[in-house]
Amino acid sequence: MAGHSKFKNIMHRKGAQDKKRSAQFSKLSREITVAAKMGMPDPDMNPRLRAAVNAAKAQSMPKDNIQRAIDKASKGDSENYEEVRYEGYGPGGVAIIVEALTDNRNRTATNVRTAFAKNGGNLGSSGAVSHGFERLGLIEYPASVGDEDKVLEAAIEAGADDVESDMGDDENPGSHQIWVSVDSLHEVAAELEKTLGEAEGVKLAWRPNLKVDVDEGTASTLLKLVDVLDDDDDVQTVWGNYEIPDEVMEKLG
Repeated sequence: MAGHSKFKNIMHRKGAQDKKRSAQFSKLSREITVAAKMGMPDPDMNPRLRAAVNAAKAQSMPKDNIQRAIDKASKGDSENYEEVRYEGYGPGGVAIIVEALTDNRNRTATNVRTAFAKNGGNLGSSGAVSHGFERLGLIEYPASVGDEDKVLEAAIEAGADDVESDMGDDENPGSHQIWVSVDSLHEVAAELEKTLGEAEGVKLAWRPNLKVDVDEGTASTLLKLVDVLDDDDDVQTVWGNYEIPDEVMEKLG
């Protein structure tokens, strides 16, 4: 178990994503519907649905919207979404994994391939970069739930594998990222909830084995690529093995 004070993950500049609230809601709704369709429509009986509902609540999605997305699955009038993963290289050779939920594979593949091609990257074949990542469970809390020692102790007690904490500053609120095995994700999340309260996020994630520092020029193009991918309605998450130094992020604004 290790504690790290600095954690700058793939999901950069959360503030910029606030502007995309309606697009974010539609992605959250899609995940809720798919999760409800694949298992029970009750979040207490369906770990994936519970995680999706918690993620929606963390983004202040109205209860009515959440219930509508669940009902959509049980009514059978929802589109047939399938999960698709794309792997490729961004500018500077950084490895990127894109996860999507789509009702049209051809449309999504074309959009993702174009995003890579226009922003200094290229799409690879399945398995091209995922060997450099671990598939893990990720539980996220805001830094405000407690200091590193408190969260580390709670995580050890709950059976987590690793914790990365960024206590933040005036501009960055900070967060705790708690890593667990895929199989124990919801069990550990339930234990943590007893001591730290409800998590901001409980999900499956891709954690890079090694991170690559990128310079200002590479970072600028890379962030454009991530933004374009994020803006695609079919794309749910974007993961990468890059680290952008604080001074570079400050220059990029």
